[in-house]
Amino acid sequence: QVTLVESGGGLVQPGGSLRLSCVVSGLTLRRYVMSWYRQAPGKERELVSRITTNDDTNYSDSVKGRFIISRDNDKNTVWLQMNSLKPEDTAVYYCQAQWIGTYWGQGTQVTVSS
Repeated sequence: QVTLVESGGGLVQPGGSLRLSCVVSGLTLRRYVMSWYRQAPGKERELVSRITTNDDTNYSDSVKGRFIISRDNDKNTVWLQMNSLKPEDTAVYYCQAQWIGTYWGQGTQVTVSS
């Protein structure tokens, strides 16, 4: 059984930082493209960042220069370091694994507010 478990969300003030983690089990992580998505209330889920099996990364324009995605295949973990957070970053953040099949985590809430 494949599971993706996100953690690290919470309430943070504007300008603050959070580090999200996604721990994966039931698949060989090095074979999978890993992504972080987010969904704000009343909005569609959007891609935030992606890291390939070769560690190539890309970011949405809204987070470029502020967020960093990374992975450790031996630890079965993917991270999203989020810096200089803004209120518009408030959303539920989801981890996704994609190769043969697509798998999602349950999400972790990030709230940026003073």
